[in-house]
Amino acid sequence: MGMGFFFGGLEVLVGLGFLAVFGMMIFMIVRGVGEWNKNNSSPRLTVEAEAVSRRTQTSTSQTPVAGDASGVHGFHTHYDTLYYVTFQVESGDRMEFRLSGREYGMIVEGDRGRLTFQGTRYLSFERTV
Repeated sequence: MGMGFFFGGLEVLVGLGFLAVFGMMIFMIVRGVGEWNKNNSSPRLTVEAEAVSRRTQTSTSQTPVAGDASGVHGFHTHYDTLYYVTFQVESGDRMEFRLSGREYGMIVEGDRGRLTFQGTRYLSFERTV
């Protein structure tokens, strides 16, 4: 087996890798559009609920930064935080929704109120006193 076989196999692997990444991208887009469509066709519901837990998910990414004349390079680090609150409704069912940071900051575990949602889409939570 010569080097030609290795490089030919490498081209096939690169092509398969490209197809796998492209296929995953298409799958994620189709899934996102499907969820968006399902949410739009779902009724808006308002129910009595209690905020039973909160969580955050933080991710980081780094972007290369060009260095000075000496060739020193660095990275710009970007942080992204997603905010989630789990609500329990009167039936005992629990639903977790992604919220904005502002909304997340206004809700404390144990808060009771009226939760409005549409499918898997959080719309609002009005605390009752």
